[in-house]
Amino acid sequence: MTSSPSAPSTLALVPGKTGQQLTFPGTGANTEPDPARLPADVALFARDTALTRGGDGYFAWLDHIWSAAGCSAPVRLHGQVHTVDTHTGQVLSTLPTSALPDAVIYKACGNRRVTVCPSCAETYRRDAYQLVRSGLAGGKGVSESVSTHPAVFATFTAPTFGPVHTRHVRVHTCSDKTRCTCRPEPCHARRTLQTCPHRVQQACFARHEATDPRVGQPLCLDCYDHDHHVVWNNQAGELWRRTKQAMERHLNQVARRRGLPRIRIAHGKAAEYQRRGAVHFHVLLRLDGLDPDDPTAVLPPPDGLTVDDLQEAVEHAATVTGFTAATHAEKPGGWPIVWGDQLDVRPLTLRGDNPVTDAMVAAYLAKYATKGTEVTGHASRRLNPETVEQHANRTGTHTERLIAACWDLGDPDHPGFDGLRRWAHMLGFGGHFFTKARRYSTTFAALRAARVRYRRAQDIGHEYVADAVTRQPDLDEETTLVIGDLSYAGSGWRTTGDALLANTAADQARKRRAAGREEIAHQLATEQTPIAA
Repeated sequence: MTSSPSAPSTLALVPGKTGQQLTFPGTGANTEPDPARLPADVALFARDTALTRGGDGYFAWLDHIWSAAGCSAPVRLHGQVHTVDTHTGQVLSTLPTSALPDAVIYKACGNRRVTVCPSCAETYRRDAYQLVRSGLAGGKGVSESVSTHPAVFATFTAPTFGPVHTRHVRVHTCSDKTRCTCRPEPCHARRTLQTCPHRVQQACFARHEATDPRVGQPLCLDCYDHDHHVVWNNQAGELWRRTKQAMERHLNQVARRRGLPRIRIAHGKAAEYQRRGAVHFHVLLRLDGLDPDDPTAVLPPPDGLTVDDLQEAVEHAATVTGFTAATHAEKPGGWPIVWGDQLDVRPLTLRGDNPVTDAMVAAYLAKYATKGTEVTGHASRRLNPETVEQHANRTGTHTERLIAACWDLGDPDHPGFDGLRRWAHMLGFGGHFFTKARRYSTTFAALRAARVRYRRAQDIGHEYVADAVTRQPDLDEETTLVIGDLSYAGSGWRTTGDALLANTAADQARKRRAAGREEIAHQLATEQTPIAA
């Protein structure tokens, strides 16, 4: 952020408490201290800049920054915007950003991590939800026939790299596991007490609470294989690729034996960090037919294959798939890259009495798509030789040792492991946190384009219709093209007062939309439920 030296940091963008609660009415959470405790000149600066912005020209400024109003650190761009005739190539008009409020264009940062930008992360989460659910129930350009395809929801975990403190609940009686209050089992109960070579007792009889900081920490830091851990994180994407190939190969062998045509598997996958810092994958797997003449077509699978066959293929592939990482000076034989023993595969359908629904799975995957290493207590950006010493320590905490292992093993003298240094801030994992098969469903780009069309329809007063067949023709027949010749001018709001006003307006708009959705849902429920005489 580039602002006055006396200005505090910009506000977070959603209501709630982050540190101290802001005292201004109607504002969201604040990442800075309580203004009452700030030096007088800083508090006055925040108040005065908000009052100044709220004067003449406020509504023009608010309209200008509205698309980025909720963002915690919007990108500021300056330059020129050209309108070009698509038929002749003639430049019809040129608008310099110097003629706009603040002389810049504000663009939301688009970060998917909720700890970095809650507003942009919420947009990403909602898009991910629609993307996942459309692949299960249809819609968004996907045929509704996919709802009849066999599907399973599987969780693939990492192997053990050493015993860690865990919270295991044998049978959950709570409705929300994120706030679980069930009585857990003892962590590591043992009949005989043993110690490791470092004289640390390898037993724990505590029944850890969910907030216990010991959960995920090794019983012995010196015994834990931090090198193997980060290499596995780094190679987890390749392990998944080989696993999916093994699934399809197994199912096609079954189909061939039964005299059935070939099939393929479409998937949506979210990565999640466990408390110990190991990545595991939540995957939705859908069985599709395959048309050799039209690979882009999404067809139902042959009748001779069922969800049980898909579940068997997943379990088989998770058991047999594995490889050995490249040799390293620290491990001449290479590290084994295999899945852990904790594999969970659950059938998923939209019919019958099934406890796992499409909406639950979509919400589950979308939730984890906005998370990162925060669960481990680490949330830094990409590290470099100047900053790594602040986070890495071979004799420090569990997370510090993982980062140090990434940095040491990723030394340029060891080709093939350079990705470990690049992704040391992610504990070695460099993959996307949400991925899908090409033909599983719609795309993020399509959802963003639909949002752009919606906003354009609002701007010109048209009623927006999602169905491409019934859209207004003047929105489809684009006769002009807008080209931006823009350069980076900075990140963040210019003043805390700007952030206060923009975040407040965005928060009020979110609440208004939420109230509208609740009212519509209540109205629909009332219409569908007969009223007793």
